[in-house]
Amino acid sequence: MRKRKKSNTNKGTIHIQGNKTSSEKPEDIVIGFKNRLKPRSLNQRDYIRTVAENTISFCQGVPGSGKTHIAVGMALEYLLDEQVKKIVITRPIVEAGEKLGFLPGSAEDKLHPYLLPLFDEIDYFLQMHHFKKLKSARQIEIVPLGLMRGRSFHESFIIADECQNASYDQLKMLLTRIGIDSKMVLTGDLDQSDLQSPRQGGLQSIIERLQGVDGVGFSKLETSDIVRNPIIADIVHRL
Repeated sequence: MRKRKKSNTNKGTIHIQGNKTSSEKPEDIVIGFKNRLKPRSLNQRDYIRTVAENTISFCQGVPGSGKTHIAVGMALEYLLDEQVKKIVITRPIVEAGEKLGFLPGSAEDKLHPYLLPLFDEIDYFLQMHHFKKLKSARQIEIVPLGLMRGRSFHESFIIADECQNASYDQLKMLLTRIGIDSKMVLTGDLDQSDLQSPRQGGLQSIIERLQGVDGVGFSKLETSDIVRNPIIADIVHRL
């Protein structure tokens, strides 16, 4: 992926144009990190390296192992270092059967409850009002997986979460949305599928078919990588 020339000298910050002030001059908003991404295990470090070295990366991991945390942290690093122009966030909505038209509000409103875990991760790295500024500037875009068809995302960092709940055709469509100078990270846990039948999921098949493809990387996080709370490792082992 070609690195874009950085315009700011303070790495990890970005200037965006906000609302006009009373003097009709655009407000200069400086957005920086509240917390920086730090790997807490060797597997997490390898996961970060895999994302950095590949255009498309898959990460499988148990709950709390950091697969979404790292994807969000790296996306924000790329955005604030001006290596991409925006972050695109998506995930399949199993509970709604992707029929979002029956839910009230805009497409983003309908998807919002299902993306709260991702928003929690963003809140760890950024002040929430900074997140809202990036959204209003369309530098963070939320797109339901069912509405990705026909889109092309250039100079973007795309995060697809909970991919164990996506079908083969959905994942194939998603992977072909990636444009020039973009990265994509797909996360999932094959043991946590919400589909009526695990056979409906396409993640395992996609991973198997893309082995050996240049520019596609794979990572796996284990119970030993759990950082959310040590008790989760015991729960996962026993249940």
